[in-house]
Amino acid sequence: MAEVMKLPFWRVNVLTGLKGARVIEDPRECASLIRRAKRPLFVAGPRAIDHYFDNGKTSLEYVLEIARLVNMPTCATAHVKKRMLELGIKPDSVYDIIEIINHLKDPDWQGVRKEGNHDLIVFSGIRCELAELGLSTLKHFAPHLKTMALCRYSHPNADYAQPILSDEKWKGYFEELVTNLQQ
Repeated sequence: MAEVMKLPFWRVNVLTGLKGARVIEDPRECASLIRRAKRPLFVAGPRAIDHYFDNGKTSLEYVLEIARLVNMPTCATAHVKKRMLELGIKPDSVYDIIEIINHLKDPDWQGVRKEGNHDLIVFSGIRCELAELGLSTLKHFAPHLKTMALCRYSHPNADYAQPILSDEKWKGYFEELVTNLQQ
């Protein structure tokens, strides 16, 4: 039986309505969900740039590896584009977080690659309270898509979220996710 979302680390909008996130504790299941998506999109926020793991990698580097492995388009928010270019990767799109959420609400939007709207939106590196507001908006106004939050603090308004993780466990989750997507 699927575990129901527990109270998030950042107590933001814990009254999510009748539906809360499904906690994906197993990175293999997370990889399977990402692989099954027909037109996923990775939305990377500025916190992905600032968070370094003990191996010297940032969470943005894991995000970009995940996107590369499944040919997932990327959306750089805030100042993420600059860092992506420094890493030798050109983002498929650059929007502020509110702008991309407004586009995603429109079922007729053609997506960042003009191939049709996205069916799975993966968020990482977005400030917790802003992510929760955006995820809540998509939950209520974009029934045509699913959302996933790859964030160590978890997000009850996403369809799928990680459990609340320590820094070490979050790095392990990313590494196992990447390994499973390589298979």
